[in-house]
Amino acid sequence: MTGPQEFDTRELRARYPDVFDRPASARLAMPAMIVAALAILVYGLIDLDFSPSRFVAGLSQLGWISLMMIPPDPGSSLPIYLKALGETLSIALLGTTLAAVFALPVSLLAARNVVPSSILRFPIRRFLDSIRGVDTLIWALVWINVVGLGPFAGVLAIAVSDFGAFGKLFSEAIEGADQKQVEGIRASGGSALHEIRFGLLPQVLPVIAGQVLYFIESNTRSATIIGIVGAGGIGLQLAEQIRVLEWQKVSFLILMILVAVAAIDFVSGKLRFAIIGRRAVA
Repeated sequence: MTGPQEFDTRELRARYPDVFDRPASARLAMPAMIVAALAILVYGLIDLDFSPSRFVAGLSQLGWISLMMIPPDPGSSLPIYLKALGETLSIALLGTTLAAVFALPVSLLAARNVVPSSILRFPIRRFLDSIRGVDTLIWALVWINVVGLGPFAGVLAIAVSDFGAFGKLFSEAIEGADQKQVEGIRASGGSALHEIRFGLLPQVLPVIAGQVLYFIESNTRSATIIGIVGAGGIGLQLAEQIRVLEWQKVSFLILMILVAVAAIDFVSGKLRFAIIGRRAVA
């Protein structure tokens, strides 16, 4: 006698044969992808000359360096380091702000619901992709050769790099906006500029503000890295102390960077929640 569970299984098999009787190619796809990923991993380790013995030897060297970092000590250079940290924070803030200001109007032209024509929208999107495809460090090297060493090159590097990223993020936020408000303004006789000003921007500005705050936090780390190549800030001091093997000063500089990033993360988090809460009330 056939049980109800067996009957249900046969009924399901008859109703959904593609699920229960998948072809061999579908069943082997996942194992083949896993094997291919493992093969690529092994090939990469061999091609990059990965050596477990070198790794173990490096760990012992890392332990020695860690011991040399204790205790963190700025020596007599604390005022210089504080000034360099302020310079790094200024680079991150100014670069991010400039990028957001210039990216907002361009992102409107890259949004599908603002510019329906793909002929006009396509070159703008590809331009943003090309800007975004170059890392901040590369832009720093370029601007150092254009305007010279110093924080000005760092500001320009972050501004150009984030311009491409903001253009993409802002345009996606604009495309995801609710069109009912835009249609209401259009039905009441508003122009295209009125639709953007009163229909789109009030919806996307809180999202844009949250993205800008996050990038300010992220760019504090980026400003440290580009400072190592000559764009000013605390990164330049860090590279110098590593070069002369002053490990106690290196650990103090690292702690300064960590505290600054944590403080910015705390403040930006509070601001993001305040913006989201205000938007929810509105």
